[in-house]
Amino acid sequence: MEFSCKAFKVGKCDGQKVVDGETMPLVLQPPEEARKSDLESLLLALRNNKDWFEQMIIKNSAVLLRGFEVTSAQDFNEIVETCGWDDIRYVGPAPRTHIYKRVWTANEGPLSEFIYYHHEMVLIKEFPKKVLLYCEIPPPEGGETPFVPSFKVTERMLKEFPETVEELESKGLKYSFTAPSNNDKSSMRGRGWEDAFGTSDRAEAERRAKALGMDMEWLPNGGVKTILGPRALTRVFEGRKGRRMWFNTMVGMHGKEISSALMADGTEIPENFVKRCEQIIEEESIQFKWEKGDVLFLDNYALLHGRRPSLPPRKVLVATCK
Repeated sequence: MEFSCKAFKVGKCDGQKVVDGETMPLVLQPPEEARKSDLESLLLALRNNKDWFEQMIIKNSAVLLRGFEVTSAQDFNEIVETCGWDDIRYVGPAPRTHIYKRVWTANEGPLSEFIYYHHEMVLIKEFPKKVLLYCEIPPPEGGETPFVPSFKVTERMLKEFPETVEELESKGLKYSFTAPSNNDKSSMRGRGWEDAFGTSDRAEAERRAKALGMDMEWLPNGGVKTILGPRALTRVFEGRKGRRMWFNTMVGMHGKEISSALMADGTEIPENFVKRCEQIIEEESIQFKWEKGDVLFLDNYALLHGRRPSLPPRKVLVATCK
């Protein structure tokens, strides 16, 4: 599919990669002849080219809008609503604050820590199709949002560990995660269960957890251990060339203090398998420097994403869509 939209000009950014013939991220800028970068022109371009724009997100996995006058959470929300995708409420361990309508802060955990690569809400029964990020305050140093074409991880792991991959695939994965009662913003995974489930009633929290495919064990300190599984190792999604996505959070949760990842029958995942997977994910990662006003669209079916450690200030807002 050749680029054929006069409403945008294709740009470039440092860190771009060509993966399997597609540029990641695809950078779209205001068209030169129009010399208009205002929000209204952008909203009109998105409104008039909705199907094409969505095809670009699926084709390239990541699309970066750069050079437009997107100056606030309200502007970002207008972009989200113009695209017309349904909202999906975030469920997960990251502490977040609601900003405006469909816009939230991204993970408010310490900027000094690396947020490990993940597909958004990968362990929940219903997860977003798209993750939209808006850079309101770019970090002075670091703070990139690296992403990884998930199918490349599967390809390389199958090449190096064919038997282990297929064993994990057939058995499935089981995860556990411990959450405190109340939010702890000193931790990247410090979201309390009361905030996560929107209730302080334990019975109601259990009902809501069940609906999301989780079991719960209450802890003496008022926290809770959630157990999820079995979950798939890889997934194939329609319209994405039959690619087998590395659709799990094995590396991020394996052997951590508040989380674990095992084979669903309780068998330990080999340490060398997890370590090599971690190396491959990093080797396949793609990143660019955030600029003020950037809006990044990620295909959550196709990409893992994370956050590099950052010097303050850094303000990136998020919306998650079906």
